Amino acid sequence: MGVIYSHNPIVSALRDFQMTANVNTDPLLRTLTLKGITFRNRIMSTAHACGLEDADGMPGETYQRYHQEKARGGLALTMFGGSAYIQPDSTWASGQLNLSTDKVIPHLQQFSERVHGEGAAIMMQISHLGRRGETNSQNWLPTVAPSRVREAGHRSFPKAMDRHDIDRIVAAFAASAARCEKGGLDGLETMTAGHLIGQFFSPITNLRTDEFGGSLENRCRFAVMVHEAIRETVGSDFIIGMRMTIDEAMQGGLTFEDCVAIAQHMQSKGLVDFFNVNYGRIDTEHALIKDCMPGMASPIAPWMERAGAFKRAVSLPVFHAARITDLASARYAISEGLLDMVAMTRAHIADPHIVNKIRSGNEERIRPCVGATHCMGTSRPTCLHNAATGRERFWTHSHQPAKGMSKRVVVIGGGPAGLEAARVCASRGHHVSLFEAASELGGQVRLAAQASWRGDLIGLVDWRISELEALGVEVHLNRYVELDDVDRLDADVVIIATGGVPDLEWLDGAEHCTSVWDVVSGTEPYADDVVIYDGTGRHPALTAADRFPGQPDAIQLVLRDDRPGTELDYGERMVWKRTLAERHIVPQTEWRLVRVTPVDNQLDAHFVHELTDESRSIRTAQVIVEHGTTPADELFHQMRGQSVNDGAVDFDALLSGNPQPMADVTGMKLYRIGDAVSSRNIAAAVFDALRLASHI
Repeated sequence: MGVIYSHNPIVSALRDFQMTANVNTDPLLRTLTLKGITFRNRIMSTAHACGLEDADGMPGETYQRYHQEKARGGLALTMFGGSAYIQPDSTWASGQLNLSTDKVIPHLQQFSERVHGEGAAIMMQISHLGRRGETNSQNWLPTVAPSRVREAGHRSFPKAMDRHDIDRIVAAFAASAARCEKGGLDGLETMTAGHLIGQFFSPITNLRTDEFGGSLENRCRFAVMVHEAIRETVGSDFIIGMRMTIDEAMQGGLTFEDCVAIAQHMQSKGLVDFFNVNYGRIDTEHALIKDCMPGMASPIAPWMERAGAFKRAVSLPVFHAARITDLASARYAISEGLLDMVAMTRAHIADPHIVNKIRSGNEERIRPCVGATHCMGTSRPTCLHNAATGRERFWTHSHQPAKGMSKRVVVIGGGPAGLEAARVCASRGHHVSLFEAASELGGQVRLAAQASWRGDLIGLVDWRISELEALGVEVHLNRYVELDDVDRLDADVVIIATGGVPDLEWLDGAEHCTSVWDVVSGTEPYADDVVIYDGTGRHPALTAADRFPGQPDAIQLVLRDDRPGTELDYGERMVWKRTLAERHIVPQTEWRLVRVTPVDNQLDAHFVHELTDESRSIRTAQVIVEHGTTPADELFHQMRGQSVNDGAVDFDALLSGNPQPMADVTGMKLYRIGDAVSSRNIAAAVFDALRLASHI
C-alpha cells in the first residue's frame, strides 16, 4: 500500500479511520489508492479561484489556512490553484496564483507541509487561459489561442498561435510541473475545459488546417505535447490528471462522444492518471452558471449520471464536481460506481468539517451549502452561511468555551444575525436566550426564500434552529421585547438583532405605496397592473416581479440602476436576468422614483432619468417599492444609557479578532448587529454576529 498521510505522525490515518464504526459500511469513507498515494476517503475539494492569494500571486498564509481547514476537517484531497498561470500572457486582473516563477516553490513547500500534517493530499491545477485571458490587466500582453476566435466572457481577440508560441507554452507547462513537484505536492491537473488545451480540442475554437487542427487526433496533439513534457519532467510517482468537459452542450461544439474519444486517446498514451470532469462551457457568464458551476436555481448534482456514463467509457479514476452538496447524492455516486472521488467543493466552503462530522456520527450538524453562489462573487470565497470561511487567520470554524464564568446573553431578534449570535455565544458555553417578535424564526430570509428559485435559502435558518436546539438555547417566539423585559432578565450582554423595516420615509406619497415585503409575504395582494420600483439592485424587487401573478404586459419593473441585480454577485445576477427573460419582463433602467400621487382612483408614479434628468409618469393601480430597510433600533437607543459601553463597538478590536475593550467590566454590555445597524445583506449580518460573539 502507498503512502497514507496521517493526522498524527505516529499513528496512521488509516488505522484512525478503521476505529470508526461506519468506516466499513459508508462508501464515502473507503480509501482510494492512486500511484503512491492512498486517499483516506472519497471526498475532495476541486481547484477554484478563491481570491485569497497575496498581491504577487503567491499562496500565502491566508490562502493556505483556507485549504488547511478542509484538510483538518477530514477530506482526502484538496486541490487549489483555480487555473494557476504558467506564463505571463495567461492572466486575469485577479484571482490567480503565479506558477511561472521559482518564487512560488517555498510557498508550495509550506503549503504541502500544512495539508499533509492534517492527513490530506494536496494537488494543484495549472493552466494557460488562451483566449480566456485578459489583455488589459497585469502584463498587458495579447492573448493567444489556436485560432482567432473571440471569447465573449473575457472579450479578448486572441492571436492565432504559431509554432514558437506552442513550443514556449509546452515548455512552460513542464517547468511549472517541476515547481509543483519541488513544492512537495502530490500531483497536479491541467485545466482543459474552456482553456487553451480545450480550445485546441473544440471545433468551435480550433479552425486550424495544420497538424494541430482538423481531425480529433490533430486537435489532441497540443495536449499530448503538454502532457508528454510534464511526464518527462516529474517523477513516476507524481500524479497527473486532466480536468475536462464531457460535453460542451452547444451546437458545433464537443459532443459527449467527442470527449470520450479525447479521454481514450490521452489514456491510451499513458499521459494521465485521472480525469476530473465537468459539463458545458464557460465562455459566457450564463453558460458558466447554467452548466459548469450551477447554483440554487439548478437541481442537485445535475450531471452526475452523465459523469457516470463517462466513467464507464474509460479505465482511469474519474472525479466530478457540480452542485454535489448533500451526502445522499455523494454516497450514491460512490456506491453506484459513478465516480471514484466525489468533489464537494462549495459544500466545504459552507462546512469544511464534513468528513469529521460523518465519522463522529454528527451528520445532522453539517452546515448545508444552499447554493447561493455568494462564494463565487467579488468577495469569494466567503460564504453567505459561514462567515469564517476564507477568514481562518482570525476566525475559527469551531468555538472553544469562553474563559471565566459563563455569561447571561440575551439576543433580541431571530433573523440571520440574531440566530448566528445566539449560536456562537451558546457554543462558547454562555447561557443564551433569544426573543423573536414573530411566530417563526428567520426574519427576511423567509421572504427571500419565496422567489421561484431561492427556496433552498431557508437552509440557513433551519440549520441554525437545529443548532440552537442542540446547544440548549432558550427561544421565545411571539415575544416583543420592551425595556422593562430586558431589565428583568438581568443580562450580562444584550445583542440587538431586530433587523429593519421597509424604508419608504424618503418618498413623497409613500402612504399610497405598497412595500415589497407586503406583496411577497401575502399581506397585501397584487393589483391587476403594477409598477415595481427597485431602488437597491438587490433581490427583493426582483422577487416581487417574479411572484407577480398577472401577465407580463401588466407589470412595469423600473430600476434605478443600469441592470437588474447590480448589487448581487454574478451568479445570482445571471439567474435573475434569465428569470426575467423567461417571464418576458423587460426592465426599464436608470429611472429614479421621486413621488407618487393619487389620480382618478389610480396612482401616478413620477420618475426622473438618472442620466438626462428627463421626467415621466406612469399611471398604474399599484406602486410597489423596494428601497432597503431602516433600522428597527428603538429598543437599542432606549437601552444605551443602561449599558456600560453606551452600545458602542470598538472597530479596531472587532476587525483584529479581539474582545471588545470593556468585555471584563462589570455591568450590562449592549451591542447591535445586522440590519438593526444599517440595511445590508445576509452575509454582512452573519459576519457581524460571528466576529462580535466569538469574543464574548
